Amino acid sequence: MFMEGNWVSAPGGRAAVEHIDGLAYLAISLRNVGSGIAVCQGWAIRPDLSLNYPTHAPLEDFHLQSRDLYIPAGDIGMWQGALRNPDDPVRAEVVDAINVGQPITVELLYSDQVGLQRTISRFGLTPTNDSWLVGLNRHWYLDWDGPRPESLTLAAAEAIRRDQEAATERRAAEESERAAADTSGSVNAEGSRSEPQQADPTGM
Repeated sequence: MFMEGNWVSAPGGRAAVEHIDGLAYLAISLRNVGSGIAVCQGWAIRPDLSLNYPTHAPLEDFHLQSRDLYIPAGDIGMWQGALRNPDDPVRAEVVDAINVGQPITVELLYSDQVGLQRTISRFGLTPTNDSWLVGLNRHWYLDWDGPRPESLTLAAAEAIRRDQEAATERRAAEESERAAADTSGSVNAEGSRSEPQQADPTGM
């Protein structure tokens, strides 16, 4: 339940995403696969796909968690957040994304039960039919180096971006070639028509 009295429900692997009177409400069903209690500390939301964000949001952009959300080790829990400030441009962007069915990126900052081992996890929320699917694709460890150096993860993201741009350019070029071929074929077909023969006025 949110402070306005609005209730949402999020089954496993799903999120609740809705807006009422310009206020955006979001919740995610979570499972803690770690060996210790996870404590949600803050969150950041950005519309669009996570591929557009090679790094996590700046820490100063994270909203503080007003409720104590503890997720037991090996068990399930939840996260919830709301965007209410009418002057917040992110709120307007998220409301627009909900309206058009555009994916939303949510990054959660959490720690262990004594406030250490700070981690940011990125979740992608994707609309499908009447629900929102949740996918987890990145982790950032703030207090030590992670299993992969940040330089490698940035290089991987850049490689994917280049491949995506190359594929888009190739498809556009192929479509242009097909359109040109269709146009040329139509012109040739029209130009190859036999002209009707006029009758010989002499009758011969």
